[in-house]
Amino acid sequence: QVQLVESGGGLVEAGGSLRLSCAASGRTFSNYAMGWFRQAPGKEREFVVAISWSGGSTNYADSVKGRFTISRDNAKNTVYLQMNSLKPEDTAVYYCAAYSGYSIFTAVSYWGQGTQVTVSA
Repeated sequence: QVQLVESGGGLVEAGGSLRLSCAASGRTFSNYAMGWFRQAPGKEREFVVAISWSGGSTNYADSVKGRFTISRDNAKNTVYLQMNSLKPEDTAVYYCAAYSGYSIFTAVSYWGQGTQVTVSA
């Protein structure tokens, strides 16, 4: 059973930064792509960013390009999301996702419980 535990959410002013972490357990972390999604109140869950098993390939949603950076440390079984220049519209519950294969183009197999990010104007 794969477990994903997010941390690092919180309240920040617009223009500020936060770093989310997702610690994974239950399977060989380095064999799988990872990603982040988010869901704002009253909206569908949306893709934010994904990273391949090695970190060599990433894919960002247009809304976060240039502001957010995903990275992973396979030795620590952890994926990170550095969020800079935060905007009120980034307010959402952020979910860590584990994909079913090496590539970021495989399906999501597991979800974390989510961590709240709130950006005040």
